[in-house]
Amino acid sequence: MHEINKDMEVLTQAIVRYAVDRVRMDPPTLDGARPEHELQAMAGQTVTQEGLGGLEALRVFTDVLAPACLSVDHPRLLAFVPAAPTEAATLFDLVVGASSIFGGTWLEGSGAVYAENQALRWISDLAGFPAEAGGVFVSGGTAGNLSALTAARHEWRRKDASKRAMRGLIVSSKGAHASIAQAAHVMDADLVETGGHRLTGEDVAATISSLSTEDRGRLFAVACTAGTTNLGIIDDMTSIADVCEAESLWMHVDGAYGGAGLAAPSVRPQYDGIERADTFIVDPHKWLFAPFDCCALIYRDPATARRAHRQKGDYLEVLYDGEWNPSDYAHHLSRRARGLPLWFSLATHGTSAYTDAVERSLEVTKATAQLIDDHPNLEMVVPSQLSICVFRRPGWTAEDYNAWSDKLLEDGIGFVTPTKHEGETVLRFCIVNPRTGIDDIRMILDTL
Repeated sequence: MHEINKDMEVLTQAIVRYAVDRVRMDPPTLDGARPEHELQAMAGQTVTQEGLGGLEALRVFTDVLAPACLSVDHPRLLAFVPAAPTEAATLFDLVVGASSIFGGTWLEGSGAVYAENQALRWISDLAGFPAEAGGVFVSGGTAGNLSALTAARHEWRRKDASKRAMRGLIVSSKGAHASIAQAAHVMDADLVETGGHRLTGEDVAATISSLSTEDRGRLFAVACTAGTTNLGIIDDMTSIADVCEAESLWMHVDGAYGGAGLAAPSVRPQYDGIERADTFIVDPHKWLFAPFDCCALIYRDPATARRAHRQKGDYLEVLYDGEWNPSDYAHHLSRRARGLPLWFSLATHGTSAYTDAVERSLEVTKATAQLIDDHPNLEMVVPSQLSICVFRRPGWTAEDYNAWSDKLLEDGIGFVTPTKHEGETVLRFCIVNPRTGIDDIRMILDTL
């Protein structure tokens, strides 16, 4: 099965043709999930002792499995946080897979690591991080938040030996992503959620004052958010940084979704204070137009990450003197060079194109909010933030919203799912695809 023969040449051409055709789809198919029994009836047993053969396996995927998946780059897929990878990034992902690059160490992948670091440098500069800052691309925001907070706790314990057996404590906002709570759970740390939808330094200071002496001694980090997933709210990072400096706390910023707004001059002032953080993440596979899976994790002082994450082993000693080993900056060793598609697209199009694309999403969001305000059956729940609009149809129940969402997808118009705001079921648009135009929004709103 490792031979390069005529059959493999035919399969290679078929796969490349399919990939190119998929990239050319404008718009891509929307499709949707199917019940398992339907997939079983249509696809049957796909993993067998003798194998299906490459062309048949490809047919099963293209005819049965792919249509049972949503295309998250569809311009009217506005649920959760979609994705909109550039064609250059998507195509180069094929190259990354074909190149069989190990992206964990400089010794084995220096060229790839160098390119990834160029992309990380651009993101670091957007945040105003110092020249010595750096990090790594991990799989997603959950991995990024966990790795950053693990490094924070390691530094806290390293500086005070009495903390080594102590259960740590993290402060975050009520609007923080669920991955912050998950990171605390995995680390066996406690989490205190405070403030309203937007965390401020005053909230953090008040929470610290309310802690017992014992709990205050367990506190090691504040996790704030640059663009909450549900509402797009950016925490008051300047005042939070003031408190973190005064209290000697690690400041982590989760910008998995909203951090991309750093590239847009129109909203860049809202992120003031992020340059004072110890760690920061942003997912290029969300609003910086890279394919899944790609999260940039950046440290103000990369040495703190190496102390926390470098793995020890006799066979690894040859790697320790490497110029930059990505395996040292997160809780991983093996990794694909997942930052290369972003690098290739940046190198192809230039960073100004990224600024233009993010600004376009912001412009469409503002126009969308105005359409909702003018709509006879709809009203905004809160003012639009970044590229998110949250709105309601007065009088509708959760069942009404769900039925409408199901029909919207069934009719092939779009994919918009309900969310909740302060316990109320409402609707939410998340616009991160530069191909999403105001006519797409009108098409959806007309169904309401």
